Amino acid sequence: MGWKEAPCGTRAIFCFLLLFCAGGKCLASEFEVTQEASLSVDASPILARKIPDTLFGMFFEEINHAGAGGIWAELVSNRGFEAGGPHTPSNIDPWSIIGDDSSIFVGTDRTSCFSRNMVALRMEILCDSCPVGGVGIYNPGFWGMNIEDGKTYNLVMHVKSPKTTELTVSLTSSDGLHIIASAVIRVSGTSNWIKLDQTLVARGTDRTSRLQITANKKGVVWLDQVSLMPSDTYKGHGFRTELISMLLDLKPRFLRFPGGCFVEGSWLRNAFRWRDSIGPWEERPGHYGDVWNYWTDDGLGYYEFLQLSEDLGAAPVWVFNNGISHHDEVDTAAIAPFVKDILDGLEFARGSTESTWGSVRAAMGHPEPFPVKHVAIGNEDCGKKNYRGNYLKFYNAIREAYPDIQMISNCDGSSTPLDHPADLYDFHVYTDSKALFSMRNTFDKTSRNGPKAFVS
Repeated sequence: MGWKEAPCGTRAIFCFLLLFCAGGKCLASEFEVTQEASLSVDASPILARKIPDTLFGMFFEEINHAGAGGIWAELVSNRGFEAGGPHTPSNIDPWSIIGDDSSIFVGTDRTSCFSRNMVALRMEILCDSCPVGGVGIYNPGFWGMNIEDGKTYNLVMHVKSPKTTELTVSLTSSDGLHIIASAVIRVSGTSNWIKLDQTLVARGTDRTSRLQITANKKGVVWLDQVSLMPSDTYKGHGFRTELISMLLDLKPRFLRFPGGCFVEGSWLRNAFRWRDSIGPWEERPGHYGDVWNYWTDDGLGYYEFLQLSEDLGAAPVWVFNNGISHHDEVDTAAIAPFVKDILDGLEFARGSTESTWGSVRAAMGHPEPFPVKHVAIGNEDCGKKNYRGNYLKFYNAIREAYPDIQMISNCDGSSTPLDHPADLYDFHVYTDSKALFSMRNTFDKTSRNGPKAFVS
């Protein structure tokens, strides 16, 4: 584009405007005018709009060891020796051996007394004159155990030995050279499994400690379900006190759990199953989370999530699997058993102590029902082939059994109406706070008459 001379009339007007504007400063200084404005604010309660109590909450997922090795206080990783799979011999990682081939032989077999997790560890002591400190196994926990001076730790383990023997249980430095706490446990010779409890009091602080189980005499010992927990968990419910105090500071009004992709699984066979995560911790089979690629013993299970919601004063929002994973789906025609499973899960949370599953909850220590009034049918599954068909099966069954429960769809209803019934819909945002606040106008044109947005 080039420059072209304007017609005379146009140039005259432009020059006039330029001169007028140039002289505007003088005119403004000579003829100052004071302008006033008034603003009235009526802050009376009758006109106020109350901010919902449930506006802010938390979304918890078992990812990056947020639970196992995080808020859940269990210090032993792979406490049941199940992480290596059901077939034996199996990998016992992160357990390691103290001693060499001439002094000890360690392997796994399927002799556990727990029918839902049959793998146990067999430790054969080969030495008559064992090295100082003995031979055995140790567990470093999750990146080392944080042991603090003066604190008490509760050790529980299941043991079997055909002959009477002695085991030394110790908390040591990461190299095993410095002993922080130690006790000798006498194991009576028997063909039956016995449960042993031992209290250990730390005489020092070590952020990368480990648990050792050693012996000094020839013999065979089986071990299973070895747990080490600090005695000062939050309200005795198994959560790390210092981390729960941080969550309490956030004042969450709801807790969405247990995920996330953790709920779906990369394959359905590895999805989180609520009924496998309740009952005595020793009997929970655990599972491999194949989305985030690590084993969880599910000590932090469905019951514990409900208890955590109560401890935080937050409304529980249960996200359950709707028969869909990242790579496989249950056909809607075959979804009925999955629907029944979720109805049983709701009965566990809300049922009376006389009900089948409510009685299980009561036996675990919580006779009062948990107030589950929100559930999410799946997680980020809207685009999957069977989602809408499966969703409606769950929706209709839950609506009939629990009319007060609010159901959350995975489909975004912010720009177009949903083609299925829902009380709320998921709107997931994966970004930083600056970008999130820049989205403040996202719902400006969204209908206020339909389901509400659940932003996470």
